[in-house]
Amino acid sequence: MKILVINCGSSSIKYKLFKIKEKFKEEVIDKGIIEHIGEKGCFIKDHYTGLKMILKKIETPDAVGHRVVHGGEEFKKPVIIDEKVIRTIKKCCRFAPLHNPANLAGILAIKKLLPKINQIAVFDTAFHQTLAPYAYIYGLPYLYYRRYGIRRYGFHGTSHAYVAEEASRKLKIPLNKLKMVTCHLGNGCSITAIKYGKSIDTSMGFTPLEGLIMGTRCGDIDPALVTYIMQKEKLSISQIEEILNKESGLKGISGISNDMRVLWKKAKEKNLRAKLAIEIFVYRIKKYISAYIGILGGVDAVIFTAGIGQNQKEIVEMICKNLFSHLKQKPKVLIIPTDEELMIARLTYELLNRR
Repeated sequence: MKILVINCGSSSIKYKLFKIKEKFKEEVIDKGIIEHIGEKGCFIKDHYTGLKMILKKIETPDAVGHRVVHGGEEFKKPVIIDEKVIRTIKKCCRFAPLHNPANLAGILAIKKLLPKINQIAVFDTAFHQTLAPYAYIYGLPYLYYRRYGIRRYGFHGTSHAYVAEEASRKLKIPLNKLKMVTCHLGNGCSITAIKYGKSIDTSMGFTPLEGLIMGTRCGDIDPALVTYIMQKEKLSISQIEEILNKESGLKGISGISNDMRVLWKKAKEKNLRAKLAIEIFVYRIKKYISAYIGILGGVDAVIFTAGIGQNQKEIVEMICKNLFSHLKQKPKVLIIPTDEELMIARLTYELLNRR
């Protein structure tokens, strides 16, 4: 089966074409990216035009799997896309206004270009739909959850699910026998507690802003700081959102960069703020891992993935230093490259095979 996996951003399309004989026997036969869609100087004006170009270049797929960022509470697993699913994804645009509209544009384009092909939606939030209410409800008036759907949703679900599955294979222990903490550390960062194959808690919340210090996101802060800074600096809602999402985190603390590689080099050159940014980043991760070991009741493996987690071993070593000294049985520490596109292809393949 040939499965095309599409990840549509606001001005980009990433794609991979897989040939799958069976699960774990997959081959990438084509891949690429189109950027700057709709921007000045780019002749590709929309996602439809971009996908039309891609389909001319590649072999015709048997099915198409789409990354969709937000599925709300409606989607707990991948689904075959029909009109009802499209309407629900549109509804979830209120939760992810920067991502879901682009994901939807890709779906609607393929619907026109390949009308007879099955399309499958794989949601970033679906893996975390196994959280219990006590893990996802905020300490706010309950009516905000009932009225607006305000709760912890979590993100990077496809990545966390993939590395958990790979860890199970490497350790040769069934997924339903393992307690794991998975750490997706890139420009965006999140940590998930996985008990017997299911997510029971995760650091990102209603939006990807909650949790760890990230490249440009602040992570956990006292919520009263938002109104305090707005009053002091006379900021609008859009201005404070810009600061919290794009000017904070490693970039905001260091005043240098959101790139951990740059900060590591600067810290070695005795730049104090670069060093401080790294120390805060590491401290927050250690705190979350420790908390998740507590709620898991012990841990068999801690997995690191994504740009920082895969490529900067010195950061992983800092995180793990003395972290497990209180445990009688030390967990396995694994570095596993994530492959969200492959996970989407696998889930698409499995869903169609079940039919």
